[in-house]
Amino acid sequence: MPFSVGGPLRGGDEEHTDAKIATEVIRLLRENQDRPFFLACGFFRPHTPYVAPAKYFERYPLEKMPIAEVPQGHREAGPAAAFASAMKVQDTMTDAQRRQAIQAYFASTTFMDAQVGRLLQALNELKLADKTIVVFLSDHGYHLGEHGLWQKMSLFENSARVPLIIYDPRAKGNGKACGRTVELVDLHATLADLCGLPAPEGLDGKSLRPLLEDPNAPWDRPAITQVSRDTPTITGEKPKGRPALMGYSIRNERYRYTEWGEGKQGRQLFDYQTDPNEWKNLADDPMYAMVRDELARQLHDRVAKK
Repeated sequence: MPFSVGGPLRGGDEEHTDAKIATEVIRLLRENQDRPFFLACGFFRPHTPYVAPAKYFERYPLEKMPIAEVPQGHREAGPAAAFASAMKVQDTMTDAQRRQAIQAYFASTTFMDAQVGRLLQALNELKLADKTIVVFLSDHGYHLGEHGLWQKMSLFENSARVPLIIYDPRAKGNGKACGRTVELVDLHATLADLCGLPAPEGLDGKSLRPLLEDPNAPWDRPAITQVSRDTPTITGEKPKGRPALMGYSIRNERYRYTEWGEGKQGRQLFDYQTDPNEWKNLADDPMYAMVRDELARQLHDRVAKK
């Protein structure tokens, strides 16, 4: 397989990298509990290889692991760039390998989640929970066979959408889910606002404080996601035989509209109200022409401002 699946490891949590990270962060919390602090903690899991202590694998029996459905002819319908992720290995894997990969991914995610739990427990024990803003996020989503793709680097929902949890002990909306569409670039403005600090001028993001107070508050900012295809690498080398192109996607609460190569290499429009799996591309459907054109206008306006 093109990527290492991983598997169960010997030993307890404390012997593995993410547990060691959590232990160090807890030490820093203790040392700085009497003064203001900003502390960022990054975990490796569930990045490949998907490894974790064996007990986490026991929670996910192989025979119960779900295999993503991919409709016949789905990828062939294109656009080709939408399915050009280097991690497209669905056709080379057996069902047993797919279940093994998904089991390992679930197990490593649960292991990481346990370390997050340790940090939250430490905040309580140190009596910091009622005066600390906590943000939990991931840098990207993940494919586990959906659309015939694995890992990241697509503009489908599985890759472009990330978990984002913000807890401010003063916020009235704590414990409630928010259905508004936001971006990770909103975090800078949000944390500055919550901490009473001036945010630099020209930030791309907007403070999410109104949504922390009322998750149903009005909000009219869609989210933009960008993926490159065949662009020069960090070494300056350019893939031979293929022109570079960029994919841009705009997502509001109901729709996602995507353009590859400014639309010349294909367009996609998905209605999550009727098609949560993104199986039907509506970009050329006359019934959705007004929706497509309006989202295209918004996308072009946002990209032009970058």
